[in-house]
Amino acid sequence: MAGSTFGKHFRITTWGESHGKGIGAVIDGCPAGLPLAEADIQGFLDRRKPGQSKFSTQRNEADAVEILSGTFEGKTTGTPISLAVYNKDQRSRDYGDIASYYRPGHADYTFDQKYGFRDYRGGGRSSGRETIGRVAGGAIAIKILAQLGISFLTYARAIGPVTVPQTPEMLLAEPFAEASRRILSNPLYMPDLESSVQAQEYLSACMEQMDSAGGIIECMITGVPAGIGEPVFDKLDADLAKAIFSIGAVKGFEIGDGFAAAASTGLENNDSFERKNGRTMTSTNHAGGILGGISNGSPIIFRAAIKPTPSVASTQKTVTASGEPIEISIHGRHDPIIVPRAVVVVEAMAALTLLDLMIENMGAKMEEIAGFYQKHD
Repeated sequence: MAGSTFGKHFRITTWGESHGKGIGAVIDGCPAGLPLAEADIQGFLDRRKPGQSKFSTQRNEADAVEILSGTFEGKTTGTPISLAVYNKDQRSRDYGDIASYYRPGHADYTFDQKYGFRDYRGGGRSSGRETIGRVAGGAIAIKILAQLGISFLTYARAIGPVTVPQTPEMLLAEPFAEASRRILSNPLYMPDLESSVQAQEYLSACMEQMDSAGGIIECMITGVPAGIGEPVFDKLDADLAKAIFSIGAVKGFEIGDGFAAAASTGLENNDSFERKNGRTMTSTNHAGGILGGISNGSPIIFRAAIKPTPSVASTQKTVTASGEPIEISIHGRHDPIIVPRAVVVVEAMAALTLLDLMIENMGAKMEEIAGFYQKHD
């Protein structure tokens, strides 16, 4: 299987299956000397692990990470970092009958058509559990970026029909620590308590009807300097879109005003430049912090649309592998909504993308290359 590696300079390869012995990642390209312990990664994995509330699968997994290589005396060595999370609570028997038919909304049929074989135990590599490796690698990227003054604020902007009233500008005007604390203490990772209560009522109704829900995740990245990203194929926004779309449940991506820009005029959509506090900056941020595929120094703001969980207990129509029409009701432990647990996955993929392009950008100017090596003579 190709396509399990992401990035060019800071590379991550994920491995493992939902119901295999374990799951994890290998990170190559991490600079030496970064203080790194399992606790630096575990906090991020705890944000995506199951069983956090009644709105997530009750699979009982601690998702405890082990660093197998790439560190010595508490710091990275510059060699590949191997991370492992061992599966403890597989119930593969819940998926035994799935081997004979294709679940609606899942990758069963397409996987079978591509490989002529599939691991039906929870979806194998197609399972959302694969994102453990992404989050673990993203945690390292976020730690590096934090040392460069770059911060992430990622949250559920909408769940079903419930949308938080705060705009990105309103959240950015708050002290970062306060906004982050409010989001992380919310069971749905929403920045607004009233919206969260409404969303929980909506989700409870969905669960009573044996149905599921989707939503929108918004990510804001502050502190990114101007000049990150390439002007043609490796545009920062293009690479972000690919990274976010590689998350299984994502069905839409937009940056800045996104699709709303199509209904505006040029004068409304353009971000005027001004000189403030000794630096050039934009007075508005309709572009979401990126122009021509390159960061302009404004906060990067994007959104990802997450589809409803396809595993629902209501009766659905499908066919068997031999083409026989049948009706099914999916059993087992499934999330009624993916959005809350996917918040940290979106953040991790954004961090991996940004760090990779920032490392690439170190060779963009001759004077910077010369300056780096001359000072090391």
